[in-house]
Amino acid sequence: MAISNPGGLLNSVPATSQQTLATNYLDFNTDMGWAQQYLPDLMEKEAEVFGPRTISGFLSQVGAEEAMQADQVIWSEQGRLHLSYKGSIHTDNGATLITGGGSATVAQFTPTHSIDGVAGTAHGIRVNDTVIVSNAQGIFKCLVSVVTATLIDVEPYDGTVIATDATAQGTTVLVYGSEFGKGDSYATSAGGTARTDSRGANEPGFKTFSNKPIIMKDYYEVSGSDTARVGWVEVAAEDGQAGYMWYLKAEADTRARFNDHLEMAMLEGELNEAASQADGADILLGSVAGGADRVGTEGLFAAIESRGNVTSGITGVNAATDLAEFDAILAEFDSQGAIEENMMFVNRATSLAMDDMLASMNSYGAGGTSYGVFDNSEDMALNLGFSGFRRGSYDFYKSDMRYLNDKATRGGINAANAANAIRGVIVPAGTSTVYDQQLGKNLKRPFLHVRYRASQTDNRKMKTWVTGSVGAATSALDAMQIHMLSERCLITQGANNFMLMK
Repeated sequence: MAISNPGGLLNSVPATSQQTLATNYLDFNTDMGWAQQYLPDLMEKEAEVFGPRTISGFLSQVGAEEAMQADQVIWSEQGRLHLSYKGSIHTDNGATLITGGGSATVAQFTPTHSIDGVAGTAHGIRVNDTVIVSNAQGIFKCLVSVVTATLIDVEPYDGTVIATDATAQGTTVLVYGSEFGKGDSYATSAGGTARTDSRGANEPGFKTFSNKPIIMKDYYEVSGSDTARVGWVEVAAEDGQAGYMWYLKAEADTRARFNDHLEMAMLEGELNEAASQADGADILLGSVAGGADRVGTEGLFAAIESRGNVTSGITGVNAATDLAEFDAILAEFDSQGAIEENMMFVNRATSLAMDDMLASMNSYGAGGTSYGVFDNSEDMALNLGFSGFRRGSYDFYKSDMRYLNDKATRGGINAANAANAIRGVIVPAGTSTVYDQQLGKNLKRPFLHVRYRASQTDNRKMKTWVTGSVGAATSALDAMQIHMLSERCLITQGANNFMLMK
């Protein structure tokens, strides 16, 4: 079995003798078979008093990885299918109608926001639409008689006079159908009379989002003299080859920390704001000033806070309160995409609060969970550290997230600032359909996935290469340098289906 490494720069075929060469270096990034088989006994020579120290695993459990070649990823998400707006009733009579009419039953609606709170006056309501008008006065079924770019005239079917409602976003209008008279067309009234407010076609609404990859680097260096202290592992290949490969414990720690940084950056990343200190940063690299091209990247937490949902629910005050808070989360999901299967990654306190909540319901949810994400296997879910439960029409799979508990990572930040602590995330499982701007077509992609930079000549997902004078010498440096590099970003697709617990 041939063993390769990122970039094809290291040859990890076992040597027949114990030679400290770059070509005989055990690369933990690619030789996972050997590492998994032999490393535990070697690592136990040191007492790891903080337990398993890595936090990697979150993205591997919920995400996918896909190559990219451009400097940014651009995708479009289709807006809501139905037309619903918030605004105010401008007048309750015909005195200020856009066109004639003069009926006292006509109300003029000024849309100012969509139901998602997006400001703007553009709307898709058309003449002859039938609508529901709702405000503090009541609920009314109406016919749309006149429209402009910013105003709508509605005529209640029951002849009710809809009073003026100047409250900001105090009135909601929902299109539920349409009604035409005999001989009416989209552009003319009965008898062929041309209309000045003809009914145009509605184009689907799209929201375009983008993210940019960041370049992350690290390296480990060991002097030529100290390579005599390396550890050796005897391996046997499938083709019958046998020999020794060497490894560096400290390098393995550096690589583990770098892998954690890759994940942490995808969670915590922030885009530079215009005119910010980081936006114009001129970082000195030795005697050369670095360019101000570090634009940042949008991580999971930032994406959810910007485009998703944030809740303070599941506080652990008591089981009944927690259940009501959890049901409020379900209600919000109902108002969004209603994705039936969701992954929950939470800190210890939130996990225990949810356990207490479920226990108070007499083993609620013990049956009926589909475990579709895990090939319908409850055993697979348990082996991966997930417990499943069902509430309403939703299946949830809960797991503790080490990153939110460890005092040396987010757990310490959370403890220092409990008011702004991140207690967990709810991530929809499965895929969604988006329009890929570069490919020019609709594609199904996981809600959460990583994009890494790659081409036919260079794969920057995780590059590793060796420089120095040890082994196959590449420079006069009396040392061996092991370099690591990755260029990637996180795509949070359909963020309205995500929930951040703070």
